[in-house]
Parts: sequence; C-alpha cells; structure tokens
Amino acid sequence: MTLSIRPIDPARPDFAGEVAGVSLRDGVAAAEAAAIEAGMDRYAVLVFRDQDIDDAQQVAFSRHFGPLELATGDIVQGEARRLSMEVNDISNLHRDGSVMARDDRKRLFSLGNMLWHSDSSFKATPAKFSLLSARVIPGAGGNTEFADMRRAWDTLDAETQALVRDLVCEHSQIFSRGTLGFTDFTPEELAKWTPVPQRLVRRHPRTGRLSLFLSSHAGAIQGWPVPEARALLRDLTEHATQRENVYAHAWRPHDLVMWDNRTTMHRARRYDATQVRDLHRTTVSDSAPTLAQAA
Repeated sequence: MTLSIRPIDPARPDFAGEVAGVSLRDGVAAAEAAAIEAGMDRYAVLVFRDQDIDDAQQVAFSRHFGPLELATGDIVQGEARRLSMEVNDISNLHRDGSVMARDDRKRLFSLGNMLWHSDSSFKATPAKFSLLSARVIPGAGGNTEFADMRRAWDTLDAETQALVRDLVCEHSQIFSRGTLGFTDFTPEELAKWTPVPQRLVRRHPRTGRLSLFLSSHAGAIQGWPVPEARALLRDLTEHATQRENVYAHAWRPHDLVMWDNRTTMHRARRYDATQVRDLHRTTVSDSAPTLAQAA
C-alpha cells in the first residue's frame, strides 16, 4: 500500500484530509510517519478509516510524533480509571463497563467536551497532537466538530489582529466547567488546575502560519478586566467557529482522527447518553509552554 492523503471537502482543500494506504495495526515506518506529519501541517485534521487497533498499537503510533502526555486532566484517577495513564478515557462508561447515570460526576465533568476547546490548553505545556480512536459509537449523534484556527486568524480584520496579537490568556478547567455550572471540585483538583498563561496568537513552528489559540478553558486576559476579556474571547470564538471554518466528523467504528491542537479547536456533539460511546485518546505533548515559543 502507498500512503496518500486527499482533502475530505474539495471546496476546502487545506482543512481535513483522509488518509489511505496505511495500517496502524501493523505499525508505520519513519518515512510514513514523516508524511503524516507533513499532512498535519497542511490539513490540521486527518481521518484514518477502518483502523481496528488496541491501546498499545495506538500508543506506538502516537509516539512517532513526540512524547505522550499522561491523562492527568481526567477527573477520574487512581484505581477507578478504566485505561492506562497514557490514554484519556473519552467514554460514558464505568470501569466495569456499565453506562454512567445522568448525574454521575464524571459524566457531568465530561460535558465540558461539548464546548469549543483545545486539548490540554489548561496545562503549562499544552498538547501538540491528539489521536482519538472510536471503539464503540452510538447509533446516532456524537459527532466531533473541528474549527480551523488558521483561517480564523486570516479572516480577522486588521484592527482586531493588531488588538489581539500580543495578548496572553489564562486557561483552567475550573473556568470551562464553571461555565456549565459544574463546581464540584476537590481542594486537590482546585490546586492542580490553577490557571496557566497561553498566547492568544500562535505561530506554527513548521509552517510559520499564525492562528488564534482559543479554548473554553480561557477565562481571563492578563491586564484586562475579566468581563471585558470574556466578551472579547466570546466574540473571537463566534468568529472562529462560523460554519465555513468547521469540519464535522461523523464517526464510524474504528475511525482514528488526529488533529493539531495548535491550529484547531474541537467539540463533541450530543448523543443518546444511554447508549455506549467509547473512544480512546492519546495526546502528544507540545515542545514548550506557548510563552517560550517563537511569537
């Protein structure tokens, strides 16, 4: 098989590509991994169909692109976890495989995934790539939407670009969950998720392109009154997530979707929560905090 990548939507040939000619179960060679990373530079979102893999195979593939994060952002830790610490549990399941009740604490926390966000922007060094593998999907709904934050920057007017170019935001899961009314945090969680600073505008280290770095985790702008900061962040998010900027992925069993958190936002959509939805995410860490990267 020869690896190839084609645009999913020919009308937007540089956002969201579908990869063919590769088996993640069998492993990929260094040259294939380099071609995939080059595809990420162009598309920012890549879809791999029919990849029936386990966690070990997913971890092995993910390691081609850098060191993996540990799943310290999950609210369930310790012996209650279903998966290893290298894999984020994106499911509505308990460790015994039963579906969570509607008022389950983990389920309520996970509703934050339905807000537009960038993975791990609440960590000092945020995420580079995320890789999400669909093991079991519900009969309907549960799509994941992706917004192109490069295009979001490119289509801002010059006055707004000048306004936001050097701003620094503060990100925390405490803020993103608080917007949904979830405030059930332990003292340890409050200490773990204190706000971290992130650039509002980032430069991609390989392509040089600028993009907005927004997330539901962003709740303040350094040096700004909080209400004014949140009003601006809301305006920017509305601009960034216009439909022409968005690719909506309808999951099939054994899809793996890979995206660049430096140049996209994403969100999950509603589904019947009495049905099983089980996806496993590995997350490649970025090279350094955004403030330590070239502006």
